[in-house]
Amino acid sequence: MGLNREIAALRLSAQRIAEPDFTSAGDVVRWMFAMQAQDFPGVKWSVGLRFPGSTDAAVERAIASRELVRSWPMRGTLHLIAGEDLGWTLALTGPRLVQGTTTRRAQLGISNEDLVVVRSVAEQALAGGTLERGELLAAFERAGQPTGAQRGYHLLLHLAITRVIVFGPVAGKQHTFALLDEWVPNARALDREESLGEFALRYFTSHGPATERDFAWWASLTLTEARTAIAVAGVRLERREIDGIVYRLAHGLEPARDAVHLLPGFDEFLLGYQDRSAALPQEYADRIVPGNNGVFQPTIVSNGRVVGTWRRTEKAKAVLVEPQSFDVPTKKTTAGVASAATRYGRFLQKPVSVPG
Repeated sequence: MGLNREIAALRLSAQRIAEPDFTSAGDVVRWMFAMQAQDFPGVKWSVGLRFPGSTDAAVERAIASRELVRSWPMRGTLHLIAGEDLGWTLALTGPRLVQGTTTRRAQLGISNEDLVVVRSVAEQALAGGTLERGELLAAFERAGQPTGAQRGYHLLLHLAITRVIVFGPVAGKQHTFALLDEWVPNARALDREESLGEFALRYFTSHGPATERDFAWWASLTLTEARTAIAVAGVRLERREIDGIVYRLAHGLEPARDAVHLLPGFDEFLLGYQDRSAALPQEYADRIVPGNNGVFQPTIVSNGRVVGTWRRTEKAKAVLVEPQSFDVPTKKTTAGVASAATRYGRFLQKPVSVPG
């Protein structure tokens, strides 16, 4: 699939980037189902740009209140997800995630006996409260479990994908952890068929048009599971063929109007699909992920097409937004960037300046 404005414009609409209408951070994340969150400031802006009038502090309050949580529910990557959805999602995706990390755990010398030990330590250390990441790793060390050389990260990852721990709120600049069952005591319970159907319905409704392969990749499901999920969702999704490829999407979805948006680096507009070519010209792919290092740059999106990148420099009382267009920007794009930057400043509650 090459650059396709129709698909990109429909996705901007489905993801509520073009015409944001949510009134809470929780509503945004429930609509999106899950939002990639290894860049914490970035995912907060991903929520904010879909929630008119929101602020960075409002998103953090939704996390502190336990309405939203962070964990590794899919692809071994941090996501922001509604607390009540994490448990049943991990029940569906967790076994494959555990299997997928078997080799790396062996390389790090993590045995099944070690996992039993750290689970016991975490359950005792976190009972009734939260600990900063360093404090929890220190408890592992005291129990004879080394945490250097990525070993600590993989111990935390395993405990998260097996539904023992979850990220708590940010304390200062430190991330904290809590026991999942304590932090989210009223989680939803869905059987396997219900889980698959809801997964497909919510993904395609918020991300469509997308293919079954996009969904299988995004959701950490096999292609067979993805097809079963789509079948369960059934007529609640529209089936549409575009350039000979079958897509699913919400019924009645209309393409977004032309506009300019400043998206954070890991926003679902790009990260929500295995195939990103509808919005990202192939010749500029290495500008978004320099050196193919897995770190996505913030993007400028104009009329559904990625036309450049941007970076922010935050100072005590202001933020500098520096756009870097792939080509000479039009006056309309330049004005659109300035308008989007102003909105970003309102989200951060700081004035924003754009050079030139």
